[in-house]
Amino acid sequence: MWMGFVLVAGVVSLVATALFARSVLGADKGTEAMQDIARAIREGAHAFLRRQYRTVAILAVVVMGILFPVERMTRGNEVAWRTIVAFVIGAVCSAGAGYWGMITSLHANVRVASASRVSVDRALTLALRGGAAAALPVIAGSLLGVAGLFMAFGGLGAPRAVPYQIVGFAFGASFVALFAQLGGGIYTKSADIGADLVGKVEKGIPEDDPRNPAVVADLVGDNVGDCAGRGADIFESASAETIGAMILGVTLYPVFGSAGVLFPLVAGGFGLLASIVGILASRMKNESDDPMSAMTRGHLVTLLFTSVGLYVAVQYLLGGNAWLLVAGLIGVLASFVFAAITRLYTGIGHRPVSWIAESSLSGPATNITSGFSVALESTALPVVTIAVALLSAYECGLHGLPNVPGAGLYGTAVATIGMLSTVGYVLSMDMFGPITDNAGGIVEMSGASDEARTRTDRLDAAGNVTKATTKGYAIGSATLAAFLLFSAYLDEVTLLARAKLTAAGDIHAASFHFAHIDIAKVPVFLAALAGATVVFVFSGLAIRAVVHGSHAVIREVRRQFHENPELMHHASRPDYARCVDIVTASALHGMIAPGILGVAAPVVVGLLFDAIAPHTFLGAEAVGAELLVGTIAGVLLGSLMNTGGGAWDNTKKFIESGVLGGKGSDAHKAAVVGDAVGDPLKDTAGPSLHVLIKLLGTVSLVTAPLFV
Repeated sequence: MWMGFVLVAGVVSLVATALFARSVLGADKGTEAMQDIARAIREGAHAFLRRQYRTVAILAVVVMGILFPVERMTRGNEVAWRTIVAFVIGAVCSAGAGYWGMITSLHANVRVASASRVSVDRALTLALRGGAAAALPVIAGSLLGVAGLFMAFGGLGAPRAVPYQIVGFAFGASFVALFAQLGGGIYTKSADIGADLVGKVEKGIPEDDPRNPAVVADLVGDNVGDCAGRGADIFESASAETIGAMILGVTLYPVFGSAGVLFPLVAGGFGLLASIVGILASRMKNESDDPMSAMTRGHLVTLLFTSVGLYVAVQYLLGGNAWLLVAGLIGVLASFVFAAITRLYTGIGHRPVSWIAESSLSGPATNITSGFSVALESTALPVVTIAVALLSAYECGLHGLPNVPGAGLYGTAVATIGMLSTVGYVLSMDMFGPITDNAGGIVEMSGASDEARTRTDRLDAAGNVTKATTKGYAIGSATLAAFLLFSAYLDEVTLLARAKLTAAGDIHAASFHFAHIDIAKVPVFLAALAGATVVFVFSGLAIRAVVHGSHAVIREVRRQFHENPELMHHASRPDYARCVDIVTASALHGMIAPGILGVAAPVVVGLLFDAIAPHTFLGAEAVGAELLVGTIAGVLLGSLMNTGGGAWDNTKKFIESGVLGGKGSDAHKAAVVGDAVGDPLKDTAGPSLHVLIKLLGTVSLVTAPLFV
């Protein structure tokens, strides 16, 4: 019955997607000039994604070639094949999620640009419905993919074994998402920084000015980074969190039976339906209403209906346990708190952005210093939120299921699922950002009216907040997901160790429990240090790739302005394709090294320390330490980058609205430099860290037999 509900919820979401897409595609496409620009953006985005996915496919084949014999040797032929099948399906679905998000955005942007000539409300409705059409299939695909594999592998008959066998799905999704987010992030920020520093600072021309040779590459980047990359990112987040919660549900099988394993899927189904209602409720009261307020109202409606769905799921699957319902509601509340914290630090009109703007009067140095100060400070409230949510949910589990082993951890799993339930609406808000950003660019390049540009600027400012909000939400959910994966890793090592000890004739094998990571051991401490180091080196490689790409773009844009002076007088057309080619090559080259580092780190650490002290489970303990400390470092650094970058970006928007001299002023030029510093943080390294900390967990789970 309940699996049927999950399938129905997924299908209803796909039907809603079709209806949202039809309402967007039926809207006016604007002038011929708007359509020409939109066509150029589509061509560049499709060309990049084809080349990126070919590269990722080659790397995925290499991973499968290593993974299959390892799984076959350690887990047996059947499980090895299931892991590979799950990996391939997860990878393909993750790639498909990114591709779908991108093409939907590409068709929505020009229609939102056209609607901006009429009203802000009309443009907002189209942009959010375009975002929903891009987002809902991503979440539905994750839900249906996990549920489908669970049933295909016989989960209804063997619910205790199958959740471990579908971890490959999360691994495949994480693998593709890491490269999608990295490659797209490198692409978009290389183009954006190059376009801004030459166009705005050196030439004094507006953002998205058609005279700028890098402007089309910049608009393409919004789609391949913020849409394709984020779609794959959120897909793997939903998959990893659902599977992690299902694995923890296995530990409470004696209490809830298969219902405890199915609960994450059912709650996800209710969350999808709630997201559809929230999207329909997001409307502006009038033209002077704040677009962000309209979307916040939709978010609150989603939270309300999600809470009702959680109540039903707990009532029928978890025996109506009131404490577990409270744990789920803690997760729902945490999702809203993360969004509110992000808006506090990145929203126009709030004190942090105003302070950075005031600091810009003294030049780029004080803009960057004050922005970095805000970024550092902004890590505190998310950590407090995570701590309160995890501890409260853990206590709810203990009170709801007294004297039941694993009850506290299951409480945290229920909270994580509560937070995940709103992801459909949150991703729709995120997709809203690049759609409105592109719409503003199309309006500027097509020579539309100043009124239209003013309207898209309002939506773009809201879009900057929604993108930052999603990143805040993503780092919070990634933390809870990583905690689930870490707990699942300990359970997996326990099962593998018991089997190994039993085969060796150890009479105490059945009572063995791998539950402690002893940081006082020198090898374990070094492995923990390595985990933190991986996070910092990974971020450095990602940012370095953006620097290389932006240098190439800056040289090319300067060359075109120097060799073709008529560009500044609108008497000649720039060579947009050349900049697109440059950033494509740079992004594909730059994503390889950090991606391989993320995949290889747990395996290298585990094998190294297992070789130092074989048959002692030191390798497994070292990987656990690396996973734990890497997660902590990734959460803090990711939060710093995402919030700081968003604050720098909206500082620029705030000054462009007319304060402190407005566009072209010294404060504005300083803010453009600060935004260039924040761009690779918030759109390349920061979002990629969400994926990295979950990838570390899924890689550790899949490869655990190597070092046990």
